Amino acid sequence: MRMFRRITLALVLVAALSAVVDRLLTHPETPLPDAWNPLEPLDVAAPPNLLTSYKLSRAVRTAERCYAALETSASEFETRPALRAGNPACGISAQVRLRSVGPTLNRPLDTTCETALRMAMWAAHGLGEDVVGIDHIGSYSCRVMRTSRGAGERMSTHATAEAVDVVAIRLADGRRLSLIDDWGEELQGVRDSACDWFRVVLSPDYNALHRDHFHLQNRGWGLCR
Repeated sequence: MRMFRRITLALVLVAALSAVVDRLLTHPETPLPDAWNPLEPLDVAAPPNLLTSYKLSRAVRTAERCYAALETSASEFETRPALRAGNPACGISAQVRLRSVGPTLNRPLDTTCETALRMAMWAAHGLGEDVVGIDHIGSYSCRVMRTSRGAGERMSTHATAEAVDVVAIRLADGRRLSLIDDWGEELQGVRDSACDWFRVVLSPDYNALHRDHFHLQNRGWGLCR
């Protein structure tokens, strides 16, 4: 009987605490700032904190949330119909045509909203104000993964535009730093900043296939090299 009472009391306390937390998070007059409320949507322009990664993960779960988050950035984009390919393993869902993430792009980029949103977070909180341009060589390509031993068997993340390849950045002082010509400490710092916002980042330090570009990928387990 004593054990039953303890369990009952514990359940009551948990329910009461849950109600308090729910009211704190959802009440219109909650004293909790939006930046520290995990239920508030991602604001790309807001300074990052411990909840930012969680809010980013929530934002990319649906197209509507992702588009709304991208609207809070300095990006210039337009939504586009989903791309369906002849190969069912290829295509772009929640497609956007991205023209700028603050820094301009060398050409419009057709990609997923998630890729665009991660680029916007990188631009806002990783690249710095001296970066005025990003040069890419595309996001979508219906193909298998390339390996050092040749073509692999698995489809590339480019087949669903869940990655983007960046070849250079352009700076406010007029310089253009390309990976093929200028790989060194400065671009290694750029690489490291992308690792905060993409789950896989590959560079010339990874292998010869990436000697001329960053591979920035949404899916993965934290590879940064």
